[in-house]
Amino acid sequence: MNDIATVLRRVDEARAKGDRVREAALLDEALRLAPNSPQLLNGRGMVALAMNRAADAVIFFRRATDCDPQQPALWMNLATALRGCGDDDAEQAALDRVLGIDRIHFMAQLRMAELQQRRGQVAAATQSWSQVLALSDGLEEIPPPLQARLDEARAFVRGRMAALAAEIDAGFADDLAGQPDPDVRRFKAGIDHLLGRRRIYRNECAGLHYPFLPADEFFDRSHFPWLDALEAQTDAIRAELHNLLRQGADLLRPYVRQESGTPDNKWTSLDGSLDWGACFLWEYGVRNDAVCDLCPQTAAALDALPRSYIGGRAPSAFFSLLKPKAHIPAHTGVTNTRAIVHLPLIVPPGCSFRVGGETRQWEEGKAFAFDDTIEHEAWNDSDTLRAVLIFDVWNPYLTNREQELLRRYFALADQSAHRPDA
Repeated sequence: MNDIATVLRRVDEARAKGDRVREAALLDEALRLAPNSPQLLNGRGMVALAMNRAADAVIFFRRATDCDPQQPALWMNLATALRGCGDDDAEQAALDRVLGIDRIHFMAQLRMAELQQRRGQVAAATQSWSQVLALSDGLEEIPPPLQARLDEARAFVRGRMAALAAEIDAGFADDLAGQPDPDVRRFKAGIDHLLGRRRIYRNECAGLHYPFLPADEFFDRSHFPWLDALEAQTDAIRAELHNLLRQGADLLRPYVRQESGTPDNKWTSLDGSLDWGACFLWEYGVRNDAVCDLCPQTAAALDALPRSYIGGRAPSAFFSLLKPKAHIPAHTGVTNTRAIVHLPLIVPPGCSFRVGGETRQWEEGKAFAFDDTIEHEAWNDSDTLRAVLIFDVWNPYLTNREQELLRRYFALADQSAHRPDA
């Protein structure tokens, strides 16, 4: 018998019958005819594995990888045999060879994660399992046994990240106590993102997206030195709001007013509803005299601020009224060239406000500024009305020169838009 093709046919026949001994003997005969065949060596190693002879399988798989060192499947089979021998170092070396050929080889990544976890290399296993889980997102069909293994991996990663988070929280407890300064706040957000505890939100502008400005969810108070003076007038502004609600209720209108025929969307439940009501002192650069006359101290307080004046666009200022159990869905604004300021006036317990990854509770008389082109939403889970004075100012990261250039741009753009066609 000197025809290798004939030998291979008999190998297949023996395999089909489950006769491992006969299959091994025939493969040995074929290897005498072609001793450097990676295919034959790999087949002989697979038979040895099936016969629970891991040490023999290692010999055949090593010969196969020597013959074809760029074939990942051969290194994977060698890693399997080495695992059967309990040789962790050699198994890791074999898996490293696979990943050196194909860095995103899914099974090699999975086997490496298993090996690292088994060896107690917790940090390395966490990183490897995270890579495996990321790669698994691209798999169209996941067999149940693999899905069960991935579920275990997720639990392992979650547990490890939770333990690390607890260590970080304890180690930085003093630094992160209270309302942190800007540097610490950014550090905390970055670490929370790394630990999977928060998402980093970016600007989403329906209009002008001004480049290179920091995507700051809540602006640091130091940017607005006039906030103290504004807050000192909270009681007077609140009193004017109460008077407005008594004498000028007809000046209140739904904040959400969609055009007829608009398809159902996230605003539908608030469309035309006073669940979210607004009473404007200024709207797109136009003063509402009827409201300002009823609220003279509020109007004066606003006039004293460094607001942005752009004809037909800014400033805007209004009392925002959110009825009990109402929710303003997550949304984003028009342009990041502005900052939105809230001065809370009436805040029952159970009201909260989220900008990006940070949720705050309003405090009556405590103002803050945020970037409304970062996703934000609001809740009033109480049984009474919530009221906030809201207005816009320039984004504090814009220079005076940039502010002037933007004013000129919008003025020229509006002139062009209203110029008759030639």
